[in-house]
Amino acid sequence: MADIIVIRVQSPDGMKKIASTKRETAAAFLKKVGKEFGFNSNGFTVYLNRNKTEEILSQNKAMSLLKIKHGDMLYLVPSASSSSSGEVMDTATPQSSSSLPSVSSSSSFSSSSSSSMIPRSFSAPQVQEDEIDQYLTKQDGKIYRNKDPQLCHHGSLGKCVHCVPLEPFDEDYLNHLDPPVKHMSFHAYLRKLTGGADKGKFAALENISCKIKSGCEGHLPWPEGICTKCQPSALTLNRQKYRHVDNIMFENHTIADRFLDFWRKTGSQRMGYLYGRYTEHKDIPLGIRAEVAAIYEPPQNATQNSLELVEDPKAAAVDEIAAKLGLCKVGWIFTDLLSEDTRIGTVRFVRNHESHYLSAEECITAGHFQNLHSNSCRLSRDGHFGSKFVTVVATGGPDNQVHFEGYQVSNQCMALVKDECLLPCKDAPELGFAKESCSEQYVPDVFYKDKDKFGNDVTFLARPLPVEYLIIDITTTFPKDPQYTFCSTQRFPIENRDILRETQDFHSLATYLSQCTSTAFLDIVSDFHLLLFLVTNEVMPLRDSIGLLLDAVRTSNEDLAQTWKKSEQWATIEQLCSTVGGQPPSSQGYGAMGGPSVPASSSAMWSCLHCTFMNQPGTELCEMCSLPHS
Repeated sequence: MADIIVIRVQSPDGMKKIASTKRETAAAFLKKVGKEFGFNSNGFTVYLNRNKTEEILSQNKAMSLLKIKHGDMLYLVPSASSSSSGEVMDTATPQSSSSLPSVSSSSSFSSSSSSSMIPRSFSAPQVQEDEIDQYLTKQDGKIYRNKDPQLCHHGSLGKCVHCVPLEPFDEDYLNHLDPPVKHMSFHAYLRKLTGGADKGKFAALENISCKIKSGCEGHLPWPEGICTKCQPSALTLNRQKYRHVDNIMFENHTIADRFLDFWRKTGSQRMGYLYGRYTEHKDIPLGIRAEVAAIYEPPQNATQNSLELVEDPKAAAVDEIAAKLGLCKVGWIFTDLLSEDTRIGTVRFVRNHESHYLSAEECITAGHFQNLHSNSCRLSRDGHFGSKFVTVVATGGPDNQVHFEGYQVSNQCMALVKDECLLPCKDAPELGFAKESCSEQYVPDVFYKDKDKFGNDVTFLARPLPVEYLIIDITTTFPKDPQYTFCSTQRFPIENRDILRETQDFHSLATYLSQCTSTAFLDIVSDFHLLLFLVTNEVMPLRDSIGLLLDAVRTSNEDLAQTWKKSEQWATIEQLCSTVGGQPPSSQGYGAMGGPSVPASSSAMWSCLHCTFMNQPGTELCEMCSLPHS
């Protein structure tokens, strides 16, 4: 009896205890394991360690020689051929150059330590995280404090509780910042998860699902049957403690002013996509900032009180151009402005704590966009977790001036929107409504907690639901010293503004070039909307030949720009502009042909502002659409 030992074997399906003896061979023990878990001899591998090291081979060595004792834990990993789902057990692998470091057992963080371990590793495909995430992963992140002259009584090399570095998730430190920080950064949250003695071994980033799990064969499918295995858990809404983006910054005021011009001229609301980059936000430990370099305005139907997006055939081309310029889509912006006094330019202050900050419909739209632009994350089994996609609202502030307010919605809101469980209320914009289950869809119960009139915490069913539980506010700023990714001083017409008679055509391009006073070709073409037109115009699209120019703009390299200027493509563009003609400049500047500009000839062909048809000189009506020249 003394030779009998019990070995624990952990697998993705759970843990089982298998009886053995000290003299039993490894081959015989592995047969028992395969029989117990339902695998054949080649369908699994057993390791001594959690990080899949020291494999137990099928050999005639006794268990005692393998140093396996009573009560030891072994780890079973199914092979790829025997696991259709591709899932394996949670493991921790040694840190590599691309893995996330973790806090050591002494609560000190060192990204250069070769013994650091990441908390979890899944069988999901290798995830390519964003550059900013890779950069922050390698940072120390600790909050260093100077020696306090009154409280610290030790030498210059010593540390005490008053000067020891703080962790980036220290709530007391964040609450005492000016202004206080309500949400820690996402990477600080990761450090909190992966800290402590267990190095985050049991930490997990699980995406919420509100759908019935598929593949349950013990009963009929919904609505005829459901069980606890396939039923999604009820969801209790909590205010999220972290945020994926900690600051939004427009590079300069010109970007925002040009976007607001549409509302100023028409009175209709406007929506646009924010293109920029993610950088480190140094005001918050391990923080992330979304820097906005340009706004793209997709096709839309706008009124004073509504916005409707329509299908954009150029969406893929815009994303491709932005990527070649080193930019990505970081968020979306929309206006909610009502003029109060046109004489002094004031607007109404309508979004406040007495009404709402974001309506339920806007939260659903934001959740939809965030689901489309999920955040790549190695610590999630799905390869993604949350989103860095931000929402900016241009609305009236307390001083009746235009303010820019930044938001995100929580991961819980993203899950509700993804699984179509959240609806807006028709006559109460500050309230959402969790759908009820029906024969077509099972919806789990959604709850939120609030205080009653006696100050007690009470749980309410989210029908209706205050959207404040779903919103995370983000500070939106403008720098003291403006930055310019696109340095052109002239303004090329913005896309999809035909209602303002601002069209993107070769007549507009000729006018733009004739008005440019700069002698540097890079300064002339460094305009986001101009580059979009060069790539997406129907007369002569340059999608396959503009790469060199985009590289020149991205790297601010005048030599590369001059090289591209000598290409046949630009010569053709100049010839088209010369044929169309542009407005005469107020002063001698850079002409369409690359030299001093001259007044356009009255006998030049003209492009119709409505259908862009090229008409013969001297005609007043368009030959194609019969609309007047002006």
